[in-house]
Amino acid sequence: MDITTEAETLDTQSLRRSLQKSPNYNRQGFGHGEEVESDMKSEYHSNLVQTIREHDYIYTQGDVTIYLAKSFGFCWGVERAIAIAYETRRQFPTERIWITNEIIHNPAVNQRLKDMDVQFITVDRTGQKDFSGVAKGDVIILPAFGASVQETQFLSQIGCMIVDTTCPWVSKVWNRVEKHKKADFTSIIHGKYNHEETVATSSYAKRYLVVLNSQEAEYVSNYILHGGDRAEFIAKFNNATSVGFDPDRHLERVGVANQTTMLKGETEAIGKLFERTMMQKYGVAAFNDHFLAFNTICDATQERQDAMLEIVEQPLDLMIVIGGYNSSNTTHLQEIAIDRTLPSYHIDSEDRMIDANSIEHKPLGQPLTRSEHWLPTGKIRVGITSGASTPDKIVEDVINKLFLLKS
Repeated sequence: MDITTEAETLDTQSLRRSLQKSPNYNRQGFGHGEEVESDMKSEYHSNLVQTIREHDYIYTQGDVTIYLAKSFGFCWGVERAIAIAYETRRQFPTERIWITNEIIHNPAVNQRLKDMDVQFITVDRTGQKDFSGVAKGDVIILPAFGASVQETQFLSQIGCMIVDTTCPWVSKVWNRVEKHKKADFTSIIHGKYNHEETVATSSYAKRYLVVLNSQEAEYVSNYILHGGDRAEFIAKFNNATSVGFDPDRHLERVGVANQTTMLKGETEAIGKLFERTMMQKYGVAAFNDHFLAFNTICDATQERQDAMLEIVEQPLDLMIVIGGYNSSNTTHLQEIAIDRTLPSYHIDSEDRMIDANSIEHKPLGQPLTRSEHWLPTGKIRVGITSGASTPDKIVEDVINKLFLLKS
């Protein structure tokens, strides 16, 4: 089922305004807040984590001293998305409910929704979604990452009830991209081109180019300043540009935006890089005609990264980063530990800690692997953090398993 339409042919602002006035659209919940809050507390709260917070984030049991990051786990946007999804099931007890993707990047939370008979749209290896089972009258939940404007338009047109849990920080980025589009600027998006959030954000752009990191941004900057091999450029960003993107024409006027879960420092550096690039290329007088500044870094992402930067300065023996393996913000927390050459293990549950000798984890940019001799003998100091999609209960389970392995 092909629902692709170039954003250049859509009035995305009008579409969003029209949708928000529709009786078949909800982004506030359904008035079941107290019941849902009770459900979420029983399923996701941790007394142990609260105790560690009360001990100034340092806690010792036996041979293990835990250093807990001062900002970790569920952010407000994630908690809001889960709460609205829970409310939706209460509001529509018998209707078919779908989520266009994972509600958040946490396997336990997504499984809980499946247990509540919430169905997930199938996504193939190329990222294409199969909406063929969705029918008029079905309830569709848009996840915290958002959904593309084309998906949203399609679901509205077939008569679905749309429940929008998109994080307001993501919507803020969309507003920035809308401004780029209105001013006929190309959006340069710092993100992963196939990540749900970036797919959604780029769908609101007239033209876009997604850069993964500073290295790719430098490549683009050099092309702007000095030109280069057009065919090589197009091949390099084949999957990361809008249809018909021409680097010789479409990099003359640029604005910067970002996937909200990227490394804050790298996003800021990329923004400054393109600011300098356009200043050098076009001069002070014409600068504002060629560059649009931005400020779309998520506060929660920034706080968790800052807390990670603080905790890796502690005298740790190892670091455990907890979160879904497809969670971008969790992966970036892992990057910080690796940059400090600190032994670090990214796991998604306590079950990955097989025993005191073996652990199953995901090294940065590599497949899931099993490592031996991971847990030092004697007294140890362990840093613990988790991504914004990870419940405190899972953090507790990991800490208790660690205590058990060292008992």
